[in-house]
Amino acid sequence: MARRRPKGKPIDGILVLDKPAGMTSNAALQQAKRLFHAAKAGHTGSLDPLATGVLPLCFGEATKFSQFLLEADKRYAVTVKLGIATETGDADGEVRQTREVPELSDAQLEAALAPYRGEIDQTPSMYSAVKHEGQPLYKLARQGKTVERQPRRIRIHELRLVERGSDTLALDLSCSKGTYVRTLAEDLGEDLGCGAHVQALRRTAAGPFTEEEAVTMAELEKACSSEAMQQRLLPAAAAVAGWPRVALSGVTAAYVRQGQPVQVGGAP
Repeated sequence: MARRRPKGKPIDGILVLDKPAGMTSNAALQQAKRLFHAAKAGHTGSLDPLATGVLPLCFGEATKFSQFLLEADKRYAVTVKLGIATETGDADGEVRQTREVPELSDAQLEAALAPYRGEIDQTPSMYSAVKHEGQPLYKLARQGKTVERQPRRIRIHELRLVERGSDTLALDLSCSKGTYVRTLAEDLGEDLGCGAHVQALRRTAAGPFTEEEAVTMAELEKACSSEAMQQRLLPAAAAVAGWPRVALSGVTAAYVRQGQPVQVGGAP
């Protein structure tokens, strides 16, 4: 049987999308894919509907680089709301508990943040996409089910208090893949004795890509011509722009193109 050809154009490249609030990552991907009339596309790590910011989308041949972006570090600007715990750990969830926010000094806040820096174990939220026996946890949670989750080792490269209000904390967070920001907010709230949830979340960087180079959905919709759309795509190699370069001879390069491993003297 002949293979069915995918619908759409053979578009190749990476779009750094500034995902709008209220939209799932997959919905953002499908809308961008339609705008480009692309045959093949995929995103590189979900953002919650509440979240905005950097969502790299890979088109065509660039999808082969998706795994490197999935493994990459991320950076977030987080607003934590103290005194209110929600079912989901963010502002989209139903309130499950309200407590008084204690008077907290800067020294107390710093002491509370300190244990979360470096390598830590984090238990995924029941509203995460982690799978249990083939089912995403969030689907089980919506059915009123709770299952045991194993802690996962993550790394918080940087966790900095940017600004504070009477019941809010603005944090700058740089972390490894697999870090659940809502879990961090919930755990921090419990440590402070008042509970907390993520009020607002913006991803400011994903791997080598930052919010400065991100394109909004509105800007994408205005770029009507195929040439204008194409200008918003980065080459697939941008996903590994920070990697060290290795020069290959013509013969060695030919083997690599055929998918064969090669040895290169002095390679990093």
